[in-house]
Amino acid sequence: MTTPEVSQTGAYAGTVTTPTLRLALVQAASALDPAANRDALARLAAEHAGDADLVVFPEAFARDFGEAGSDISAYAEPLDGPFGATLADAAAAQGTTVVAGMFERGPDAERPYNTLLVRGEATASYRKVHLYDSFGYRESDRLTAGPLEPVVVDLHGWRVGLMTCYDLRFPELARALVDRGAEVLVVPAAWVAGSRKVHHWRTLLTARAIENTVYVAAAGQPARRYCGHSLVVDPFGEVLAEAGPGSPDEPEVVRAVAERSVLEEARRVNPSLENRRLC
Repeated sequence: MTTPEVSQTGAYAGTVTTPTLRLALVQAASALDPAANRDALARLAAEHAGDADLVVFPEAFARDFGEAGSDISAYAEPLDGPFGATLADAAAAQGTTVVAGMFERGPDAERPYNTLLVRGEATASYRKVHLYDSFGYRESDRLTAGPLEPVVVDLHGWRVGLMTCYDLRFPELARALVDRGAEVLVVPAAWVAGSRKVHHWRTLLTARAIENTVYVAAAGQPARRYCGHSLVVDPFGEVLAEAGPGSPDEPEVVRAVAERSVLEEARRVNPSLENRRLC
């Protein structure tokens, strides 16, 4: 993986780190109608952003995947398209930074990118690297994998790394983000429901937090199709807040605060990043 060039703007880029980062994870279902999803994003951000520094929506919030194997190319947009504009407007209106997933138009018109878009006091995009060719699914038939470029943004002096759903099963991506300074890993997801899947979700999120001594903030789409259980884990592996499985009709919001003092204590008590020896 190469060192990324990340687009970032805002008054906080490069300034002194704040002692806390206030997080709000919006566990809400996306629909098949992009216009309805844009309306939902604007409404939910207005209702729940509050005093949060970072508001995280799930993967594919611009438009749900649809039935397994569906052709979603017609719903791909440029980064500055209708969904990107709505995201930017919502962030500006609430004076915060918002992350949400979309399908981005790319060079292959039939296989767009699965992209996370960040707008507000930080600006970035991340194209999902690991496509979900697992558990009977073939995401690579309909989507293009992103470049091997870990994306980390500065927000209020905190370093925030971006991952999407199936990326969680690949610890090397999380470690690459941490090697680039990430202190918080943000993981929007549409984690498909099924046997053992909630156990995998919670275990992997906790493992990424412990092994990297970072905060992990994961926003998932709710049941019935997906697992829900959006949660925030601290660098010691403690779950600070967690939603239930949820439902498509009732969005839930998970709130937590990342504290720099806890991050520093975890890295002092468990200096595994410093003790690492590469084979």
